[in-house]
Amino acid sequence: MAPSDQKIKQLQMIEQSLQALLMQKQQFQLQQVEVQSALKELESVNEAYKIVGNIMVLTKKDDLLKELQQKKDVVELRIMTMEKQENQFRDKASKIQEEVMKELKDT
Repeated sequence: MAPSDQKIKQLQMIEQSLQALLMQKQQFQLQQVEVQSALKELESVNEAYKIVGNIMVLTKKDDLLKELQQKKDVVELRIMTMEKQENQFRDKASKIQEEVMKELKDT
């Protein structure tokens, strides 16, 4: 197998990993929007309900705010981590593409 063939396969694997990462990131971004929406709604109410299993339970607004804020922090951290991974994948893919193009140019 020629070096460029191996690099092309490596590039394809990076692209697949990047696509999977982007799908996960999108799910976390949806969670982030939901949490932010819930936090905004809680600002204008006096009572709050939480879904536990198949039922809604009256809960303390402050407890729910704290829980949602913690969830928001975790989701934001995961998104930030995924963005770092995404940049690493893109940088590596770009480097490999340059190497492949150089090899093809030199042949």
